Amino acid sequence: MDAIVTAGGIPRPEDPLYAYSNGGSKSLIDVAGKPMIQWVLDALSEAKHIKNVIVIGLSPKSGLTCKKPLHYVSNQGRMLSNIVAGVNKSLELDKKSQYVMIVSSDIPSVKSEMVDWLAKISMQTKDEMYYGVCLRETMEARFPNSKRTYTKLADMEVCGADMNVIHVSMATDHLDTWESLIGNRKNPFRQAAVIGLDTLFQLIFRKLTFEKMVVRASERIGIKARGIIWKYAEACMDVDKPHQLELMRSDLAKEKRKADKAKPAESKKKASAVKSKSPKQAKGK
Repeated sequence: MDAIVTAGGIPRPEDPLYAYSNGGSKSLIDVAGKPMIQWVLDALSEAKHIKNVIVIGLSPKSGLTCKKPLHYVSNQGRMLSNIVAGVNKSLELDKKSQYVMIVSSDIPSVKSEMVDWLAKISMQTKDEMYYGVCLRETMEARFPNSKRTYTKLADMEVCGADMNVIHVSMATDHLDTWESLIGNRKNPFRQAAVIGLDTLFQLIFRKLTFEKMVVRASERIGIKARGIIWKYAEACMDVDKPHQLELMRSDLAKEKRKADKAKPAESKKKASAVKSKSPKQAKGK
């Protein structure tokens, strides 16, 4: 499947991240030596189940790299319009395209195995949407100082994932409802109100389980959706505030240092393996 990376957000002066972006794209804010979105592209580069990568909101001038074919689509002004444009680009690349993965550009700690994990799960059934959440305990175990906002359900407390899979038909159907849901994506209570007042009241009084919430949303929008509980916190660890940005900078800087230390050891191991071969083996290779 193709991955659509949303990178059209530009922090405004009142946004807490404005001082870090200098009026530019949020996705290009530096995180441990490279643009935040580049970490995401690196994960998609190594993912086995991603064919093309479509970046929304940037251009080739951004200097980004990806091992998968990289395509750019200009910012359409609204989140829903950007997703629709990304889906149309995927269909332009392959008319037989059925599913796309929507990935936010502000989850720099995500890894390729997490991308493939989601792709494999979504290929198990034929639903129209796969929406993921992360349990509070999973998030706080991995990022104890993230200070996420959680939705309190009857059976769990969760925060939403920033990687989800949809069928391409979602870009043409139910657009009005989608516009309202996406516009209120940071406020679960407003989203519940879009789905229905009864759902809102049940959410307020913690009468809804996660599965019931998925069923209600599916019925309201008129689709077949599947809820996914992520075992990886990284897909839900987006950067919205300065302390979250600093958290990611620190986390990925440590990861980078570990990788740099591992490179010399790996090189020595390979060199040792070459020397241990007999001249006949080396020649045969």
